[in-house]
Amino acid sequence: MRRPKILVLYTGGTIGMMKDQKTGSLVPFNFGNIYEHLPVLRTLDYTIDMYSFEHLIDSSNMTPEVWVELAEKIEENYEKYDGFVVLHGSDTMAYSASALSFMLENLAKPIIFTGSQLPMGMVRSDARENFITSVEIAASKMDGEPSVPEVCILFENHLLRGNRSTKFNAENFNAFSSGNYPTLADVGIKIKYNREFIMEPTGRPLIVHKQFNTNVGILKLFPGITHNYVKHILNTPGMKGLIMETFGSGNAPTSEWFLDELAEAIKKGLIIYNVTQCKSGSVEMGRYETSLDLTNIGVISGYDITTESALAKMMYLLGTQMGRREIKRYLQTPLRGEMTV
Repeated sequence: MRRPKILVLYTGGTIGMMKDQKTGSLVPFNFGNIYEHLPVLRTLDYTIDMYSFEHLIDSSNMTPEVWVELAEKIEENYEKYDGFVVLHGSDTMAYSASALSFMLENLAKPIIFTGSQLPMGMVRSDARENFITSVEIAASKMDGEPSVPEVCILFENHLLRGNRSTKFNAENFNAFSSGNYPTLADVGIKIKYNREFIMEPTGRPLIVHKQFNTNVGILKLFPGITHNYVKHILNTPGMKGLIMETFGSGNAPTSEWFLDELAEAIKKGLIIYNVTQCKSGSVEMGRYETSLDLTNIGVISGYDITTESALAKMMYLLGTQMGRREIKRYLQTPLRGEMTV
């Protein structure tokens, strides 16, 4: 039986840092010597290859250009490896995992994003367990097929669908949540895969989408929001799509000026996507009077999609050659398991 082959892609982030013994400062970890630092990997009997990006970045500096570079590296090596592990800073990991899920249409192999809250070289670091478990999951097969042929996030013993994830804690090892979708696997003495929640491959060839339109914005509603502020956001030059984070199940102010500004922006071609500020639950436009008005002027429901996923999906769809009507339809259609309608 052939040994599983895993490609680890290091983009930067805390997981790849170690304390320099001379200076005490944090320096990049040498993943070329991974077996020396983590000899337990030899017991897995996998072939693990490493690729470090030329310019390692803090995830706060993540851009769609890096997403494209990452997707191209996976595309280039797709047939050579059984699975992929992406080492990434945790701050924007949910955005990147969401973006990759939309870029990689018909994905049939695991892509596991992971990182850590403490650097690899620290005594209490969560990096070692996250790394080892991610490699195991990327290599895992059931009945000869990959156990989790999706873009996922592995953090602190929970495997989450990438485009359903949100970073919710800056200090605890359990940094990510998936408020509207169950875990794909739970890690204990054994790794328990929740197969009923894992997507089935389409069986069609991989298609890699590489065009993003970044002329999008986010408007978070809050009590006391002013007319002037909303007007300036809606009239941002060149903006094509807006994620509007509303209250509760998709509710917004009913002020005449507010609705008039939204309606005027929509008439001019702006696509407005309604996403709840809540960490779990769904937009239900029309359930209350405060969201019925949004429906009437043409705001689109994002159902239970996360802000991170909504942003990535909007950029992806606007980057295609689709017309406005098609984009609006696909924003309300699950494409990669990112929402429940």
